[in-house]
Amino acid sequence: MSRFPTAAHLASWAGMCPGNNITGGKRPSGKTNKGNRWLGEVLHECAWAAAHSRKTYLGAQFWHLARRIGKKKAAVAVGHSILVIGWHLLSRGVDYDDLGQDWFTRGTDPERRKTHLIKQLQALGYAVSLRPAA
Repeated sequence: MSRFPTAAHLASWAGMCPGNNITGGKRPSGKTNKGNRWLGEVLHECAWAAAHSRKTYLGAQFWHLARRIGKKKAAVAVGHSILVIGWHLLSRGVDYDDLGQDWFTRGTDPERRKTHLIKQLQALGYAVSLRPAA
């Protein structure tokens, strides 16, 4: 892994980093660049397999993204994540520790999540009153 100083270098070589060019308020194609064809195909297959394992971080990431950007683009994003995870595992010599399927819903700030959920209920027409749990 010493050939690639960062995970971004590996992702670029593999062709798994889509373009993000916004100029003048317009977004041209975010197509991935040409890279190692066989590695890209394997990462796409792994991403689709991860999509079927819903009790993992990668499965949750796929469905979290697929709602917004579509399944094919989500597969590219998850393939990129798999590649980055692989780089970190090989370069640091550590074991994989899954973040869990609730990573995207758990959030980091419970107070902010509580406020957000209250606002959602109020938007649906419910009156919300909070009291401590017994």
